[in-house]
Amino acid sequence: MQLILSTAGSYPRIGDVPDLQRHRRAYAQRERGDISAEELRKVEDEVVAGVIREQIEAGIEVVTDGLIRWYDPYSHFARGVEGVEINGLLRLFDTNFYFRQPVVKGRLRRRGPILLPEYEFARSVSSRPVKPVLTGPYTLARGSIVEAGYRSVHELALAYAEVLAAEVGELSRAGAQLIQLDEPAIVRHPENLNVLEAALAVVGRERGAARLLLHTPFGDVAPLYRDLQALPVDALGLDFTYSPKLPALIADLGSAKPLALGLIDARNTKLETRESVFPVLDAILPALKTGPTYLMPSCGLEFLPRERARLKLETLKRLRDAYLGGRS
Repeated sequence: MQLILSTAGSYPRIGDVPDLQRHRRAYAQRERGDISAEELRKVEDEVVAGVIREQIEAGIEVVTDGLIRWYDPYSHFARGVEGVEINGLLRLFDTNFYFRQPVVKGRLRRRGPILLPEYEFARSVSSRPVKPVLTGPYTLARGSIVEAGYRSVHELALAYAEVLAAEVGELSRAGAQLIQLDEPAIVRHPENLNVLEAALAVVGRERGAARLLLHTPFGDVAPLYRDLQALPVDALGLDFTYSPKLPALIADLGSAKPLALGLIDARNTKLETRESVFPVLDAILPALKTGPTYLMPSCGLEFLPRERARLKLETLKRLRDAYLGGRS
């Protein structure tokens, strides 16, 4: 049985000790114009290398760059797209975090590579495979204000998909084996599954040898589980913290695709135990015939203090090893 440990995306940028607060200081200095963009980038490089090192030391086998350079899941990508401006703040689903909302002023066109330089740096400082993370086309479209250029969420999602397809193609050619697309908005708008399907087909055309993992955090995915199986992606990442019925559903239906099981609550400081994780694995794993299976947090870890985030990853490793070791 293959259970691969992965992170789900973000990782806390700062910690309690002064050395782990340099990103916050550098960002504030850049906002005031006290340091250059290049000086901020060097600090970001150091922080990315640090969070990758922490993931590896915790035992994670597929890491991310922690999304350290992202202000939020929307504006980071949208800033690299012509036809988009960034407006005010809007709450990110049911979290206490906010994102800067994209405002679509005209037809979208990518200015140049957005995530490729970030991926190449992360890979250069990691001894483990790096998983790039992108906000998916439907979630980007649903979170945008449209003032010109597009008449519907469907049209805008397809436009974002074209831009994302170019990103995915570059990442695949650069060696990315697994690329994650985050689509939390679809859980709240299941009536638009046809829109998501069409947009993912556009993105998927450029994936080459890479596999696309669709991640759907921040909502109960159980009602959509059957429909997600039909989407043109290679694996599904599921947030179990909203979905108490999901283990029984997977045990009953199995999965045509490999799954990434978000069993570690990334928004709660309480550490998981054998009693909370092993019964879910016992129910699900016999029904999974296509592999590998990934174990990961339910969403990005940026909602936790940095030390607690690391403990969550160490707990994930300890529980996986105990499970595979016969619970000794």
